[in-house]
Amino acid sequence: MARFLRQHEAINDKQLRTTVKLLGTLLGNVIKTHAGKEVYNAVEKLRKGFIGLRENESSVKHDQLIKYIGKLNRNTLTDVIRSYSKYFALVNVTEEAFQHISRERHLRSGYESWDGSFDSTLREFIDQKINGQDLQELLRHLKYIPVFTAHPTEAKRRSEMHLMRRIFSMILELQQYKGQSIKKEELLEKLESEILILWKTDEVRLKKPTVIDEVENGLYYFRTSLFKAIPQIYRDLEKAIYRKYQDDPINNEIEVPSFIRFGSWIGGDRDGNPFVTPEVTCQAVYMHAETVITEYIELTKELSKYLTHSIQHTDLSKAFLESLAMDDKYSKDAHYGSTQDFIKEPYRRKLKFMEFRLNQSLKTIRDYKNKSGYKEREHAYKNEQELLKDLYLIRDSLAHDKDEKLIDFGLKDLIRLVETFGFFLVNLDIREESTKHSNAIHEIINLLTNKDYLPLDESNRMIILESIIRSDFKIDSIYKKLSKDTKTVVDVFLTMVKLRKEISEEAFGHYIISMTHEASHILEVLAIAKLTGMVSKNDKKGWVSSVKISPLFETIDDLSRISPILEKLLDNDLYKEILKNIKNRQEIMLGYSDSCKDGGILSSSWSLYKAQKEITEISKKYSIECRMFHGRGGTVGRGGGPTHNAIIAQPDGTVNGMIKITEQGEVLSYKYASYETAVYELEMAIGGLMKASQHIVSEESKADNVIEKSMELMSQKGEEHYRELTDNTPGLIDYFYEATPVQELGQLNIGSRPSHRNTGDRSKQSIRAIPWVFGWSLSRHTLPAWYGLGSAIKQVLDNDEKNLSLLQNMYKKWPYFNVLLDNIRMALAKADLNIAKDYSELAEDQKSAKIIIDKIEREYHLAKKLLLKITGTSELLSALSPISLSIHRRMPYLDPLNYIQVKLLKECRKNNNQDLFDPLLRSIHAIAKGMKNTG
Repeated sequence: MARFLRQHEAINDKQLRTTVKLLGTLLGNVIKTHAGKEVYNAVEKLRKGFIGLRENESSVKHDQLIKYIGKLNRNTLTDVIRSYSKYFALVNVTEEAFQHISRERHLRSGYESWDGSFDSTLREFIDQKINGQDLQELLRHLKYIPVFTAHPTEAKRRSEMHLMRRIFSMILELQQYKGQSIKKEELLEKLESEILILWKTDEVRLKKPTVIDEVENGLYYFRTSLFKAIPQIYRDLEKAIYRKYQDDPINNEIEVPSFIRFGSWIGGDRDGNPFVTPEVTCQAVYMHAETVITEYIELTKELSKYLTHSIQHTDLSKAFLESLAMDDKYSKDAHYGSTQDFIKEPYRRKLKFMEFRLNQSLKTIRDYKNKSGYKEREHAYKNEQELLKDLYLIRDSLAHDKDEKLIDFGLKDLIRLVETFGFFLVNLDIREESTKHSNAIHEIINLLTNKDYLPLDESNRMIILESIIRSDFKIDSIYKKLSKDTKTVVDVFLTMVKLRKEISEEAFGHYIISMTHEASHILEVLAIAKLTGMVSKNDKKGWVSSVKISPLFETIDDLSRISPILEKLLDNDLYKEILKNIKNRQEIMLGYSDSCKDGGILSSSWSLYKAQKEITEISKKYSIECRMFHGRGGTVGRGGGPTHNAIIAQPDGTVNGMIKITEQGEVLSYKYASYETAVYELEMAIGGLMKASQHIVSEESKADNVIEKSMELMSQKGEEHYRELTDNTPGLIDYFYEATPVQELGQLNIGSRPSHRNTGDRSKQSIRAIPWVFGWSLSRHTLPAWYGLGSAIKQVLDNDEKNLSLLQNMYKKWPYFNVLLDNIRMALAKADLNIAKDYSELAEDQKSAKIIIDKIEREYHLAKKLLLKITGTSELLSALSPISLSIHRRMPYLDPLNYIQVKLLKECRKNNNQDLFDPLLRSIHAIAKGMKNTG
């Protein structure tokens, strides 16, 4: 019987600890040499002191350590903070390396695979009688779209990422050596040199990054890992299918389509970020195209070194020969300056022509990017389809000559890349807040018709918007009269028109409307698109649109109103016609972050669950296909958690082979900085997608009304208690700003986006979800991820004692509930109410602060107590689980950092001591690195 490796078995912690200890020793040597023994001694005294406190609580020892921190001077404090920050960087990269090492080791030792892998998923399919034909049908439906975002708490610099990649590789190499050897000693010397560079490298940015800096950061992951990982993930899936379905009649006929696409918000997310201008969007798209075509050029060169067939020994296909003859028109230019024309080597000759044409395309893009004017280059590839045509010709010609084995190397990889990335690399989504469109449309309609728009009710808004769309009006006639704000909205659409022509029709993904409250908000965008030439009437097809609109439902109230909003939209004949011409496919985005900030973790999670079921029912009613776009954050308080688990926890029947998920900036470096980890993360996500979509070819399970009724009650009670704290407790918002470092976050140069929707508005509604979660996490409250849970469970148990067994059964058998509680357990494990109490002393109104921290502490202990009852465990996390061990490894360094931060916050705020601001910002960076997912 095949054995599957479970995640809790994945890491040999003894070896990991040994490596962490080794790296810690090397770091210690660097600190002693370059920061001095005083800093090293302080680091060790605090580390050992707080380990002792965790083992045996003592108020006397606690006060002694706090007093010791108070005596440290500014320079020593700064270096102590940097020491802990560098340690966290080394721990993070070591854990990542060991996850890869352990997976490889277990595969070699007889384990078939790990839970969630392709092998494991396909084995489950076979056990459920899903045959080869069923699998092919399922694969045909697959579409996996991770969407990269910038992030106000993503602080890792590219120089540091390059450095950590080198250390990652050295850790992998180090495991090959047992005992002492000359090679190992040389490697350790190199490793210590890299750690010295790490120490000398500033982890804090000297200036705030621009949006273009953030675009460049996003591109790093494609260049470093994803261009290599994507072909590998397809190869792994094909091999797994061949192994598992080898007895199936159609085994050799099962084809894996190129179903992965990447999206991005970096350079397109305008919601609350005034720095994302149309010009920035242009530069982002040019950078995408430049990056991917440069990669194709390099891979074409590599392929040319490999396909060295002589014309004398090769039977070429007729289509290939005809194509080669057509290429002679490029011959002079393609071989200019070269002594080789490969006249006897047909594939190399073809590839040289292709390289030339790609370079011509690249030059055109650089002309656009550098604003040096458009130059007609007749030999340039006009689009990715032309390049694919040439690649397919080579593939088919090799097959014609029975050289199929040669296809499976570089050629097939390049084809996969072009099918995945085209000339656009990513589909850039545009996001803007609904009121921006409403205000722009009001002005436009007033100029065009002399009528007012904003005073109208919803029905009349829909009528006038439809009349604008059906009219012959164009924006040109009034453009010069538009206000600056309206011109900015309109210019985004004009930019999309321009870039779709210059780069690719797939350069953009969807236009996302944040804070969608009404159906008219979608028609407003459609009306602007019509005026700018993105919507038109076709004699054969009727109304067509080149902009695809995705309404974003974010608040608890909006999530509860999805059905009437969508039904009103889908009852509109004009919109139905437009939808029909994009394959009746509607994308709907669900906001995890704002809904959680709004109503708490239980209400948010359950509202999103119900919303997906409602959307699925509506899609059936209107015979359309709805793709869910999950706007998940990196942390539990923003819908975070392992992607595989999150996907399989979606409601049955709602994942129809397609899913689109945000990948927040704060987690990109943990998931995609190395090729090895990128392959694993993609495999786990796709495995989850396949499992969640198996209802396409098998029977769908039915919902349990009793279970859902209990969840509804918990959601209601959880929201009541969360709102009682965050909306109705006097002084809570002041407490948030004073008892967390959120005020200082804006000074840390880690993101281009402002922390508030409306500058100067300190309300919960104005503050963005990311700093809301970040502030609570840094101060070790972590309350957005769990507050309200304890009271909600207590209410269910108070109603009927028998409900305990019901909740226990829900945890064991219902993926949604299991994943929800496991994520909350992790967040509770990262909280520390003793440290949170020290932060609470920073609040000016100590009477209110005492009431607030007491409420938080009571709810924490109640949630922990009842969670342990439901899960049947004695502690929040299994003592031997990788997460528990990882958290345990970090605490001796996190605890002193938090107390140092409290001291710095107090002194900075009291005396406006600018001299201490630098170490304070470094402490924010260090704690974020230690907790890994904070915002």
